[in-house]
Amino acid sequence: MQEKLTLVLGGARSGKSKFAEKYVLHAGVKAAYIATAEILDDEMATRVEYHQNRRKNARWINFEAPYDAEKTLLEAGKVADVVLFDCLTVYISNLMYGKNAPTDFNAKYDYVYAGIDKLLKAARKINKPVVFVSNDVGAGIVPDSVMGREYRDIAGWVNQQVGMEADEVYYVIAGNAVDIKKLAFKFNDENGEKHSERP
Repeated sequence: MQEKLTLVLGGARSGKSKFAEKYVLHAGVKAAYIATAEILDDEMATRVEYHQNRRKNARWINFEAPYDAEKTLLEAGKVADVVLFDCLTVYISNLMYGKNAPTDFNAKYDYVYAGIDKLLKAARKINKPVVFVSNDVGAGIVPDSVMGREYRDIAGWVNQQVGMEADEVYYVIAGNAVDIKKLAFKFNDENGEKHSERP
């Protein structure tokens, strides 16, 4: 099966996870689902249950990876035809505010960037299709807290990081997915370079 990295991006309740799940099931028989959320309260438990109910199909193999997800991705690649990673923005939050996270903003960004880089390298290493889901958190109002603005900025930079590496990028709006990589403008001097904006 051909190696391919795909990013599925969208706002809250845009239908991005539902689209990604259907996409993955069309790409392989056995699908690994890597969940990144930690259940810390009733609201998160309800959200997790909602997603789990959609994956009661025997074709799904479920994994949990709130930290060191690159290791889990490598394991998932051994048993599945295709891998769905849902989602990057929760994983970013885990990296930013976990016990090993630095407190300085630039150091925090470098730490997250390195963690996502490990994830992307693992995705390429398994040589199977991998689909990442992420939230477009920067499309709304400017957060009123420093923590919220830091999270918004780093999430946006990570989306660029993954989007540049991905072979396909879909933006989901009101349940409809648009292939924005095909529509993206290219400068004549880009020469296939992959880069993301950094602070």
